[in-house]
Amino acid sequence: MFRAAVLSWLVLFSIVQSASAAQKFTLRYKFQVGDVIRYDVSHKANIRSTMEGASQTAETRSDSVKAWKIVDVTPRGEIELINLVEKVKMTNRLPDRAEMAYDSTTDKTPPAGFEDAARAVGTPLSQIRMTPWGEIRKREVKHRQPAADDTAPIVLLLPKSPISIGGTWDEPQQITVKLSEGGTKSVDARRHFKLKSVENGVATIECDFQVLSPMTAEIEGQLAQRMLTGTARFDIRRGRLLSQELKADKRVIGFAGPQSSMHLVLDLSEKMQAPVPGVARK
Repeated sequence: MFRAAVLSWLVLFSIVQSASAAQKFTLRYKFQVGDVIRYDVSHKANIRSTMEGASQTAETRSDSVKAWKIVDVTPRGEIELINLVEKVKMTNRLPDRAEMAYDSTTDKTPPAGFEDAARAVGTPLSQIRMTPWGEIRKREVKHRQPAADDTAPIVLLLPKSPISIGGTWDEPQQITVKLSEGGTKSVDARRHFKLKSVENGVATIECDFQVLSPMTAEIEGQLAQRMLTGTARFDIRRGRLLSQELKADKRVIGFAGPQSSMHLVLDLSEKMQAPVPGVARK
């Protein structure tokens, strides 16, 4: 009797698992005009490089609050938003220099080297029009930062069609890299996504960055900071990205000549703040 009960339970479990795997989910951003979505963002990077026998380490960390301000939602569902950083705290530890720090909430005058970061705080960085699944239709840079990558993704791309657990989708990218002999080269890459699970209405998405073009060590060194892998959590009912946890750990030999090496360790996390009643939407 016990064996029969176990077998019945296993059969039932298998049926439930199969039904769950076959179910399809529609992932869409759902905003209204006036919504303000804020995220606590932490970015940490440690880069150890060796060239001509000399090694050095650079460490950077930033903790910031970024905001999406929804300015329009069209009848077709396209979303227009302004992306900005409301506050930031940064520390840099560079070779042969004392640690430097900047806190936008307390420093009226930024220390040398943080002027560009200070000018960007509270200033609209870009205005974006996107589809409900996060495909960018238009991207207008409002405030250009010298060290920023204007092509870096701001929005997590969602699948265009309903998708079942285990399903995948891609975001193609073309990235321009510099060549040591002069000129530039276009590299084909993609962000690859997989719907890992759905629990209590929250989708867990696996994220990976993949380079499709042949790579030299020189190119790999320039792309190392993009090679992030990790997971994102998306609230299906509310249509909001809840969090992202992404990491990179890359070693590149010969990135700047045969006697050079680099080891990059990078951590990036984002977590949506709980909305404040009466403030999130005016």
